[in-house]
Amino acid sequence: MSKETPMRRALIVVDVQPTFCEGGALAVAGGNAIAQAVADHISRRGQDYELIVTTQDWHIDPGAHFASEGEEPDFVDTWPPHGIAGTAEAELHPALADVRIDASVKKGQYSPGYSGFDGVDEAERDLEELLRQAGITSVDVVGLVESHCVKETSVDAVERGFEARVLQDLTIPVSEEQGEAARQVMSAAGVRLTTSEA
Repeated sequence: MSKETPMRRALIVVDVQPTFCEGGALAVAGGNAIAQAVADHISRRGQDYELIVTTQDWHIDPGAHFASEGEEPDFVDTWPPHGIAGTAEAELHPALADVRIDASVKKGQYSPGYSGFDGVDEAERDLEELLRQAGITSVDVVGLVESHCVKETSVDAVERGFEARVLQDLTIPVSEEQGEAARQVMSAAGVRLTTSEA
């Protein structure tokens, strides 16, 4: 960063929702622990960020993203119904109830919506617009899950000209194999893989 452009960092909290945690429709083992760890990070380090934004899967009719009734999801392109708009599972995880959140975007209403950059807030501003308005130059991406929406959000951030880091201790993949594949994609795209203590 040049002296003319001071670094302004945002935290993007991706899809920390009950639907992706233990007991949810598309649960990943360790989801609740990640939700609490993200909340703890915001409580401890929130002042490091100019902006803290959450994303949520908020599916109304995402088309072929959901497996058809009676069809077995392939867990690649088709999934069990999850993150359904207006349900308790689609709300932010209760662990985030008492921490600072500056903006929220909902994504995937009528599409798969893997990337946070597909989402909009209540005023129809997309994630990129929110970041630009706050003068953000760099983002930390955390949340659920590393192998899918965290990966897509961080890669999209780089493609839009932001520096991007994924904090490895504040995310988790669906499986270690998928996590390793995601980390290769992110690294190749220029995403920095680090931890919340770095």
